[in-house]
Amino acid sequence: MNSIPRVSIITPSFNQADFLEYTVQSVLKQDYLNLEYGIVDGGSTDGSLDILKKYDPHLSWWISEPDQGQAQAINKGMARISGDIVAWINSDDVYLPNTIMQAVTAMEDYDVDLVYGDAITIDEAGSPLNELMFSDWDLSDLLRFRVICQPAVFMKREVWEEVQGLNSDLHYMLDHQLWIKIASRFRVKHIPSFWAASRSHGQAKNVAFAAGFSDEILQLLTWIETDPRLAAFFEEDQNRIKGGAYRLSARYLLDGDLPGKSFMQYCQAIRYWPAYALSHWRRMVFALISVATRIRISNFPRKTGIPHLLDKKRLRDWPGLNFPGNGFSTN
Repeated sequence: MNSIPRVSIITPSFNQADFLEYTVQSVLKQDYLNLEYGIVDGGSTDGSLDILKKYDPHLSWWISEPDQGQAQAINKGMARISGDIVAWINSDDVYLPNTIMQAVTAMEDYDVDLVYGDAITIDEAGSPLNELMFSDWDLSDLLRFRVICQPAVFMKREVWEEVQGLNSDLHYMLDHQLWIKIASRFRVKHIPSFWAASRSHGQAKNVAFAAGFSDEILQLLTWIETDPRLAAFFEEDQNRIKGGAYRLSARYLLDGDLPGKSFMQYCQAIRYWPAYALSHWRRMVFALISVATRIRISNFPRKTGIPHLLDKKRLRDWPGLNFPGNGFSTN
């Protein structure tokens, strides 16, 4: 890439007026000159259109019309972009400062087709909850259902087009299937830098629709087993793939306050990949306590504070974040 690559970002949104403006601001405040930013709204009725009209002069384009869900909205947006590098960020998440420039530089430096960074989680008010730090995972790791944080992912447009975008039949694990398809054909690279903040709140899909995530994880197991590009990998490593799938299913079910179902999935994970499943023993204990006491998982104390995140002062006034709150020090 000899000139500054054009980067295209899509935000799919539907009735997320409480968070949408923060997402938009976090994209527009990126220090990157050749940026295209489009928003695909699914026909919101909650005030989102007022936000879109407010930022209309700063957006490349936006549309608001009914769609069939997130995958269709993203595919629709990607069909009209012109960038060399593409990504999407949902309307309740935010980019961190200088994310786009870091992603473009990393893609050039390592000569890869997809890059992903680390992320933090935040609550509804933007206060920090936890950090999501990953490793340089390859196809085998992704097949074992090690998940990466979607808003911290950037890819070449040709890669997106080659794998034909997102599967519109999926609503929850659509991004993970995409990463698997890409990793089976192209070069991927982890960059140990915080690029995004993923918001955890009561209406977030991974909380409100935990059972849907669980069902689609098991659906992906069947897809991996039967897909011509992946069947051989499944045959050689099926115990770890199944163990990873059941462990991830259990985690989503626990986060969705379904501790009984979660514990059963953890038992399945132990059956297929005991060492990996038992490394998450704390969550199994939480599930058992919740079943025994009927205390909702959401009422358990949550770890706060992010020790590895550098230059916290820079994030004090960043859109969507509330670092001085929640007992978190920016000194």
